[in-house]
Amino acid sequence: MGEKNFYNPKYYTNRELSWLLFNHRVLNEARDKSIPLFERLKFLSITASNLDEFFMIRVASLKDMENAGYEKPDIAGMTPTQQLKALHEAIHKLVDVQYSTYNRSLLPLLEKNGLHIVRQHEQLSEEEAAYVDKYFEENVYPVLTPMAVDSSRPFPLIRNKSLNIGAMVRNKKTKEELEFATVQVPSVLSRIIQLPSKGKAKKIILLEEMIERNIHKLFLNYDIVCAHPFRIMRNADLTIDEDEAADLLKEIEKQIKKRQWGEAIRLEVEAGMDKRLLQIIKKELAIEEQNVYEIDGPLDLTVLMKVYGLEGFDHLKTPKYEPQPVPELPAGCDIFEEIRKRDILLHHPYQTFTPVVNFIRKAAVDPDVLAIKQTLYRVSGNSPIIAALALAAENGKQVTVLVELKARFDEENNIVWARMLEKAGCHVIYGLVGLKTHSKITLVVRKEEDGIRRYVHLGTGNYNDATAKLYTDMGLLTCAETIGEDATAVFNMLSGYSEPRFWNKLSLAPLWLKDKFLHLIEREKKYAKAGRPARIIAKMNSLCDPDIIAALYAASAEGVKIDLIIRGICCLKVGIPGVSENIRVRSIVGNFLEHSRIFYFQNDDNYEIYCSSADWMPRNLERRVEILFPVDSPELKEELLHILKSQLRDNVKASVLNPDGSYEKVDKRGKQLFNAQEAFCMEAKEKAAKSAGSTELTSRTFIPQKNEQ
Repeated sequence: MGEKNFYNPKYYTNRELSWLLFNHRVLNEARDKSIPLFERLKFLSITASNLDEFFMIRVASLKDMENAGYEKPDIAGMTPTQQLKALHEAIHKLVDVQYSTYNRSLLPLLEKNGLHIVRQHEQLSEEEAAYVDKYFEENVYPVLTPMAVDSSRPFPLIRNKSLNIGAMVRNKKTKEELEFATVQVPSVLSRIIQLPSKGKAKKIILLEEMIERNIHKLFLNYDIVCAHPFRIMRNADLTIDEDEAADLLKEIEKQIKKRQWGEAIRLEVEAGMDKRLLQIIKKELAIEEQNVYEIDGPLDLTVLMKVYGLEGFDHLKTPKYEPQPVPELPAGCDIFEEIRKRDILLHHPYQTFTPVVNFIRKAAVDPDVLAIKQTLYRVSGNSPIIAALALAAENGKQVTVLVELKARFDEENNIVWARMLEKAGCHVIYGLVGLKTHSKITLVVRKEEDGIRRYVHLGTGNYNDATAKLYTDMGLLTCAETIGEDATAVFNMLSGYSEPRFWNKLSLAPLWLKDKFLHLIEREKKYAKAGRPARIIAKMNSLCDPDIIAALYAASAEGVKIDLIIRGICCLKVGIPGVSENIRVRSIVGNFLEHSRIFYFQNDDNYEIYCSSADWMPRNLERRVEILFPVDSPELKEELLHILKSQLRDNVKASVLNPDGSYEKVDKRGKQLFNAQEAFCMEAKEKAAKSAGSTELTSRTFIPQKNEQ
């Protein structure tokens, strides 16, 4: 028999279709009756937000390829045109499920629990209608800009993601033919308006419904024949020729503005929209029929996140979890002294992100600190880390910050921070030409009695104190000399292109991180071939790199047991005879967004474990600056292995990949229910309680779940 071709397209799933399956898993949370009602609303909102970004970037990119006549197939053997055809079919089905979930399941339950969302303004009582009309005249009317279209007024520019109301109008005097008119629903006003109500029940109306009810007041000389909301999505994928851009910051600012006016790639309209009105919008925006989505419900379900924020419904939400203190870093401690004692592993959001902020704050005011160097990819709106870095520069420290301007949809935010840091006296680097810097690393250089010591923080997630409460990530604080030397080399590379002759512990993309992973997988394969223990457990966000997948197939074929915990995209197929029979894949979608990347290799019972900022994707391994770091402390290795094993045990929030490419929730019949995320919450509370002298919680507790209804 000839050797198998592990790159055979039939062994791979298309990346975009796999992403849609992930969004279906998020949607399944909105459909899960065992989850509190308002949490289900939140998950439905997330599916809409995810889909918007998917259109603006992934669908737009495929459209660009199709327009350019690019016909090269992907790893699953599909051309851009074939992918677009399959995607549109699948997305229409997804949208149908979104709105059937909203209309048939969530709306009736909301009403039953005291929240009524007015679907049509005709449903308003006389008293409510009077309130709505008065509110419109006082608060909404002054903000609106009605726009008619005729020979002297061209079709207006419709902004990306904006919600608009299109209308067909007829001149009252001349009674001439119908004309098109439109008004944008202003994003500066709240889209949710609460109506006066008696008792505990609440009633809300959406802003577009209020405008539609009063649209005749905007076109006084016209009869309104029909009026319907519509929304468009445009290509928002930035194309920047970095070699030609003399000033990257200015070029990105210019490209961001173009995002509003990119090619229209999706049109959402209210179901039952007047055909004449729809035809005009389609023609003016050059939208194809397959890209039109007729919606039975409110356009842009991200509004449900605002509904989630309404007061008075806490009993319908999951109680808010408070990140716990880190026992190794008690309040008031000297953080540098504690790091000198041992490496410290941080597990967010179960443990608080505060030590990371304090690490930089302390360095900013410590007279013995000489320099701080840090990479920033996404930071929060009012970032305490930015403030600490600025303070450090003002205190005379040498501060070098790499701000990645190309962090998608955070470009504007990062430009603001970059300018602020420069004003404070920091040396700011705007990433590298042709590469995104996605690594998460901070280096603090300190003068001590026995010489210079380097303190390092390495992480799998962003330096963002806001998302650190929502995303699961790992962080390591260390002053190991080997890692300190490597950290210095990383920043010297980023700021001055000087590559060291050798590395101690860290592996970097795009230089040799991929080779490192391939070597580790190959090593397990050799052990399995020799009849020795061989196992791989890998946790990440996405897997679509063909070289990594082919290596996993080859290892599986030799008997390596492989468990993959992949939240999102997975282009690998399981259960292929002689190829992937030894590979299992699961995805966890829960209250927190799974974001950490952890990699375990059994290594003949002398196991190695790594954390990284990188997923197994070509963009991470070949087009980004990423870092893989080992965790060497036996105690911390055990902690990471425990995290992986707990996620493999999860039978509440985990879905498993089937050989046919579908996902289904883990079969929990006859088993004790185990929710890994809730178990980690309990463990973090237990550790904090123990360090505070309390013994209320028992070790390694798992959370029993209520049985599903």
